[in-house]
Amino acid sequence: MRIEPSGEQFPAEATVGIERPAEGFAGGYDDQDPPRGEPQRETPAEEPKVKKGKKKFVVLGLVVVLVLAAAGVASAMPQVSNNLGLPWAPNAPKGDSPDPASVTLALHGPETSGQGPSASGVASALAGPAGAAALSQLSGSVIDPATGSVLWDHSSATPLTPASTTKILTVSAALLSMDPTKRIVTKVVQGSSPGTVIIVGGGDPSLTALPIGTDSPLYPGAAHVDDLVAQIKKADPNVQKVQVDVSAYSGPTTAPGWEPGDAPSTYGAPIVPAMADGGRLNPSVDETPRSGNPATTLTQLVADKLGAQAAGTAKAPADAKVVAQVQSAPLPDLAYALLQISDNVLADALGRQVAITAGAEASFSGAAASVKKVLADHGFDVTGLQLSDTSGLSNQNKVPARLLAQVLAEAAAPDGKNPDTPKLRPLLAGLPVAGSPAGTLATRYATPNSAAGKGWVRAKTGTLTGVNTLAGYVLDSDNRVLAFAFMSNGSDKNPGQAALDVLATTLRKCGCN
Repeated sequence: MRIEPSGEQFPAEATVGIERPAEGFAGGYDDQDPPRGEPQRETPAEEPKVKKGKKKFVVLGLVVVLVLAAAGVASAMPQVSNNLGLPWAPNAPKGDSPDPASVTLALHGPETSGQGPSASGVASALAGPAGAAALSQLSGSVIDPATGSVLWDHSSATPLTPASTTKILTVSAALLSMDPTKRIVTKVVQGSSPGTVIIVGGGDPSLTALPIGTDSPLYPGAAHVDDLVAQIKKADPNVQKVQVDVSAYSGPTTAPGWEPGDAPSTYGAPIVPAMADGGRLNPSVDETPRSGNPATTLTQLVADKLGAQAAGTAKAPADAKVVAQVQSAPLPDLAYALLQISDNVLADALGRQVAITAGAEASFSGAAASVKKVLADHGFDVTGLQLSDTSGLSNQNKVPARLLAQVLAEAAAPDGKNPDTPKLRPLLAGLPVAGSPAGTLATRYATPNSAAGKGWVRAKTGTLTGVNTLAGYVLDSDNRVLAFAFMSNGSDKNPGQAALDVLATTLRKCGCN
């Protein structure tokens, strides 16, 4: 996110909450009962006389009707109909049962065999949209994950500023290097003096100040500050001081390429290992002001809940007794939340976890180097990749579109094709859906030229001043998955994003054989 020269401030990745559908049905059934019986007729004042001879026949007819009715009732009774062997008897032979029908239940997945789209077909389809003046400097790549074939290449080896599509690389490195059950732990230990406890930050920015029983709308499954407080009270009811240990991270709290207004802002905060709600002052709203010192803010919050004093930073003793401990949601859930709302703080925290797992320094430089190394170790071409952070907020990051497309193609490959594909699957699940009320594509794909991509395109967005990027995958009209990365530098926000959406929509409409 950046502030335009005009003074307009816009969120890099604006999100919209999901509206709860109205309960019940609109309208209903008419509850008026249907009319019963026939209307009554008036009785004549005087009955006509009947001759005696005809009266006998009338009486005899009534008797016959009554007898037949009684016989009908009797024959309808189960015991009578069984004894008489009537066709409607309960124990009458039913005949042979029909053979059971053979039913096969299966979901038809994307096509992975047969003739897929051709490079010439894709090139022909994208030729017009790729030449849009609104895109300025464009690079891009389209890959068929089923075959690994590059179907379209437009200067894809040229590194451009990626903005938040950097998060694709961060999430991929985390999924490839860490166990999917990985959770980030926040501890509270006894201090060196009586009545003192120390919050030991482990790097979980999703820890929430919302009360227990209220799930975070931004970080589903997040741990609660109130849980820590309850455990502390149980272990030591007489806590007088609360301190915080932020030694898990090293180096500057902001990255090269960040502007002075980026941290704190409504989309970023200083990167420290102890904080609540990504540093947000309102834990329920994404784009809201954040703390300039999130660790201090968390310490004060815990101290207030304990009726104690916030006493600054301290290094926890190595053998300190743990009095409270909570943990984040597992790694795939963190990845999902990060991608959906394009969370810069969580992305830079996850980059630190990649560094810690690799035994590297938990700093901006250590995280950037570790993400690059993990990708290289797993066979991706990282030529030209330059990272100053792992969120994409830095304008010094440089990423080739080819690398983004290669990572997405491996994540979307058919089962059994690549050994890393199962690990990368959560990456696809976290990508926002075009036009969905949740995620950073909520307000896009609403024009006539891009509406056909609504609901079909899933992609990570990237926006900085003069930078617009889009990378993800789409199912084309022949039911074939296509992975793509489109990067535009030097473009304005609204026309640049609209032109990128048209490119992705063109792939959706393309059979391109």
